[in-house]
Amino acid sequence: MAEQQAIFAGGCFWCTEAVYLDVIGVSAVESGYIGGEVVGPTYKEVCGGNTGHAEAVRLTFDPGVISYDDLLDIFFATHDPTQLNRQGNDIGTQYRSAIFPLDDAQSEAAKAAIARANEKEGGKVVTTIEGPATWYPAEDYHQDYFAREGGSNPYCMAVIDPKLRKFRKSFQDKLKDGVEA
Repeated sequence: MAEQQAIFAGGCFWCTEAVYLDVIGVSAVESGYIGGEVVGPTYKEVCGGNTGHAEAVRLTFDPGVISYDDLLDIFFATHDPTQLNRQGNDIGTQYRSAIFPLDDAQSEAAKAAIARANEKEGGKVVTTIEGPATWYPAEDYHQDYFAREGGSNPYCMAVIDPKLRKFRKSFQDKLKDGVEA
């Protein structure tokens, strides 16, 4: 089966990227920006909150190994979809919870995933379905950030490391070989 792509915005892209790099069937994770008005935005511009972009990840995955529905369930389990325009201390529309479907099937799956998440969250999910929109890769130093900087960056140690431990414990059957729960 041919590889497909998915785009999710769930707060800080360093956090989201770190999670999906551990998932079976995911061959690539790219951090970037989507959903705004400025062409070719920079990290500084997006962090300023005035471009309309969200920090997001674009996944390349094999649907014969991991389904889009499973990727959506991981998305909802690894961030707080009830916080409007924020994740923890990261505040602003650039940290919104959003799904950017790439076709009608992904759009329908996203609607169903939001409904499932709303059942768990008492109807408080604020995740939006957006698009179509242009994808802009983040600067090189944002790619594989946790793998390179996680052990020395206080933010990574305080926010990403606990999120990864929780994810790995909850989704052991979705982890790549060699990733410990």
